[in-house]
Amino acid sequence: MQLLLSFLTEIFSQPAFLMGIIAFVGLICLRSPLNKLLTGTLKPILGYLMLSAGAGVIISNLNPLGSIIEAGFGIRGVIPNNEAIVSVAQKVLGVETMSILLLGFIINLIIARFTKYKYIFLTGHHSFFLACLFSAVLRAAKFDGWELIIIGGFLLGSWSAISPAIGQNYTKQVTDDGGIAMGHFGSIGYYLSAFIAKRVGDKNNSFADTEISEKWGFLRDTTVTTGIVMVIIYIFCSLVAGSEYMATITEQSPIIFSILSGLQFAVGVAIVYNGVRLILGDLVPAFQGISQKLIPNSIPAVDCAVFFTFSPTAVVVGFICSFIGGLIGMFILGGMGMALIIPGMVPHFFCGGTSGVFADKLGGKRGCITASFIGGILLAFLPALLLPTLGDLGFQNSTFADFDFAVWGIIIGKLFNIFGQTAIYFICLILIIVLCVPFFFKSIKVVGDSRNIDQS
Repeated sequence: MQLLLSFLTEIFSQPAFLMGIIAFVGLICLRSPLNKLLTGTLKPILGYLMLSAGAGVIISNLNPLGSIIEAGFGIRGVIPNNEAIVSVAQKVLGVETMSILLLGFIINLIIARFTKYKYIFLTGHHSFFLACLFSAVLRAAKFDGWELIIIGGFLLGSWSAISPAIGQNYTKQVTDDGGIAMGHFGSIGYYLSAFIAKRVGDKNNSFADTEISEKWGFLRDTTVTTGIVMVIIYIFCSLVAGSEYMATITEQSPIIFSILSGLQFAVGVAIVYNGVRLILGDLVPAFQGISQKLIPNSIPAVDCAVFFTFSPTAVVVGFICSFIGGLIGMFILGGMGMALIIPGMVPHFFCGGTSGVFADKLGGKRGCITASFIGGILLAFLPALLLPTLGDLGFQNSTFADFDFAVWGIIIGKLFNIFGQTAIYFICLILIIVLCVPFFFKSIKVVGDSRNIDQS
């Protein structure tokens, strides 16, 4: 039983396999010929593997930059990192996390089939992270055994269906109604960025639509632009850190290391973009089979990096503004006597970059800069507020990085401290009401062709 659970967990925690399975089932429902069945199944898998490979290149080049900044500017504190805290938590909560993950995916499918929330969450590794968070905070709330697994699975499955729906109106505007939803647990931050940007900016003056003169024509290539920006950042930070520290990072000269790291980062971004094109080219058409035959009107909720192609320049702007906001947030935390949250380059790139895309599409350049900056500050404060809850479990030196993780951890932790386990049951009741009565929100349309929630 344990071996089967482990095997199924590996399958459901891998977005590539999930996308391949969903595409395969959809193509079967469409009665596609064998050649289309083969290519239509493999391309989403290959696309996500390409996206993951690109993300791996990005992360491998961002991690040293974080330590260089830490050493160069003399900063000491906690760097939020999903992978790090999950690896620690798995040592004591492995079975609970795996069980919540599997149950959560089943509940997500049931909700998509029988309610008006038609979103199937396909970013398996993020489901795995949230399953780990729920297992940790529910254990801190004195739940155990099957009760912990059932509540955690319900919370995961419900939020997997509800979170894409909350901002689907924004997502449709970003993608020009591209038939996908946001399947990433930084979603609250992306929707908040869109909300802010819409009110402070002008979507008719966006980075996505900016015309670049022939003189600066090379900047039209996103890969080149990203490479130039990142090389400048690496060189500046490496010079501040000093050659003595840089010698502990690389045997190359700091300048050569900086140039190569910046350009490799740009290569990683280019790989991500190509992977996204493979995914969208075959997953969305194949998903029509699921939508027509198994779960009517269903919509795939996909990883945040899939949205990068809709405004590539805004990704870089959002990342930089988010990081600056994170730095300012760190100093504010220090002034308030709270734990220092050192800006993690990885969450600020993926979350800040995606917030930049949503903000740029809804509020143009001004909206992109403003909303990403505010989001960066929140990416400092939310993990800091979550830290005490995780400290009760022995995870004092690490915390989750992204919006939804922090918000859920803070809500469960704080309410449990005030009201006890009754608060957790009340949260589950609220989610049941939201699922059964879609107009619980201000205005919701998730039926038929509209399939969106208007939060504007």
